[in-house]
Amino acid sequence: MTPIVRLATVADAADIAAVHVASWQAAYDGLLLAEFLAGLSVPARERFWAGTLSAADSRQTVLVASVDGAVTGFAAICPSRDEDATPETGELTSIYLLPGQWGRGTGRALHERVVAELAVTFTTATLWVLSTNTRARLFYERAGWSPDDHTKVETIANGTVTLDEVRYRLSLSG
Repeated sequence: MTPIVRLATVADAADIAAVHVASWQAAYDGLLLAEFLAGLSVPARERFWAGTLSAADSRQTVLVASVDGAVTGFAAICPSRDEDATPETGELTSIYLLPGQWGRGTGRALHERVVAELAVTFTTATLWVLSTNTRARLFYERAGWSPDDHTKVETIANGTVTLDEVRYRLSLSG
């Protein structure tokens, strides 16, 4: 079935949280600490997404993909948060799918909508991806994104998890 992509609402927070946790646990298995992944909490993610989706001043746009009425993926975009960003640069901050949707066209449909949404406001987009996440990197490269030689190291979970990331860039004009 063809996925439907639409703007998320606060009512989607629980479904987005479930996708977020399931996707992280599958996609980052072997890439991040198993204890960290096992400890991810759907209720904590739901609180985060409910807050994000209800914030009147949020600069973030969140989209969901659904198949047969069930949320199977989501993506979030905003103006770039990078120090070297210009006002013409947007950012894809996250795109996640339920593992059962990988390779079924849902990610492609969600990505196409993300790019269209970004192109309304921005001429360039960036995203950050784990340097070791080969699956995601290939997905982005097939969609036209290119690494731009910027890297960063972030720590999360009170400094117990290190994220080595590579930045990708996509021209949205022409």
